[in-house]
Amino acid sequence: MKDSAPPTLDEWLIRAGAGDPAGLAALVHAHQRAVYSLALRMLGTREAAEDLAQEVFMELSSKLGSIESNAHLSFWLRRVTTHRAIDQLRRRSRFEMTSLEAQEDLLASPEEFQDPVLQRSLRTLLATLSPPARAVLLLRYQEDLDPVDIAKTLDMSVNTVKSHLKRSLDTLRQGLPGAAPDLREMRSDE
Repeated sequence: MKDSAPPTLDEWLIRAGAGDPAGLAALVHAHQRAVYSLALRMLGTREAAEDLAQEVFMELSSKLGSIESNAHLSFWLRRVTTHRAIDQLRRRSRFEMTSLEAQEDLLASPEEFQDPVLQRSLRTLLATLSPPARAVLLLRYQEDLDPVDIAKTLDMSVNTVKSHLKRSLDTLRQGLPGAAPDLREMRSDE
């Protein structure tokens, strides 16, 4: 007797849409890390990221009928996460956004930024960006989306996305003069 292959994410999506709790659980399990990671880098604290991820997945449970595929689900999750994070950041006071304590988990430790002083400076600079600019930068360099996909995700024109990328990278370069050679590799015109 042949063992059947485990269901694909598209099959789990169909099951979840039909009301199968195991289908929804499989989708949450498959996407929770990406949603949490994006929320964490947008909001800066684990607690806020966990709350936002929970809200996004609760909303997903009521929107399953409108999701057509796993690719559409990934797009939808990224879009809802960034829009909700932007809304939360806009409600925060300027003091909360720039607090180093609130930004402790904002960036992971990529190999090129192992210096703790550089990491702290980068976290601080990223926190000073407007919520839409921060979302654009994170979608470009964390999620590896091109400007066209970022524009679709954030309901912006491609030119606005490119403008945010250019200004944000300029801000990072100016604030981190010692890191400018590393940051030159991050191009905004891709």
